Amino acid sequence: MTTETTTRRKRPTKAEQRSSTTEQILDAAEHLFARHGFYGVTLKDVAVRVGVHHTLLNYYFNDKAALFEAVFARRAAISSSRRMQALDRYEAECGGRPSVEGAVHAFLDTDLELYIEGGEAWKNYGALGAQVSNTPDWGADLMSRHFDPVVMRLISLLRRAMPECPAEDIFWGYNFVTGALLLTLARTGRIDKLSGGLCHSDDFAAVKDRMARFMAAGFHALCHSERRPEPESPD
Repeated sequence: MTTETTTRRKRPTKAEQRSSTTEQILDAAEHLFARHGFYGVTLKDVAVRVGVHHTLLNYYFNDKAALFEAVFARRAAISSSRRMQALDRYEAECGGRPSVEGAVHAFLDTDLELYIEGGEAWKNYGALGAQVSNTPDWGADLMSRHFDPVVMRLISLLRRAMPECPAEDIFWGYNFVTGALLLTLARTGRIDKLSGGLCHSDDFAAVKDRMARFMAAGFHALCHSERRPEPESPD
């Protein structure tokens, strides 16, 4: 057997070729959707970026909506799974006595690490998630399908950490947490301008150093504040 025969690369199977092409399409679509949104991208745009004929995208994904959902689902599964594992791990480590700070750190820090370590691809996905969350007609359903279980896992820990806190305050607190996170993931560059370059919207390490502490303090302030009595109705 010659050296050439020994070192000859094995040709990829059809399944491997399909998997590789699918990943290329998803990567290209993710890049474009993150910048231009669902309505600003066509299948032809994605095909041009990949370097294939646009009919191939119809063959793989049927239509743009199916492609968008596939793009979103690919990393949503990873994000949700990692956060669920982090919350489970935290609950075991705290001996069943969770704190607000611990639960919020487990939920936020684990996700932010993906955007710190995952490079531009994960940052594109973060921007995409910010768009989806601000699209009421179909975005809420997409977020619910992929993230409701891990969100309710966090809510459960928070309610145990603050049993005296009204449930509506905890849900509102979570709403503020996710709003701040998604605005951060959008990377609009606004904080860069406001701070005169002191802060940068893509500095997720700086966000990780601050966000969980800030949000935990917000939960405490909201749940431990003295409530104003309801105004009496006129006779």
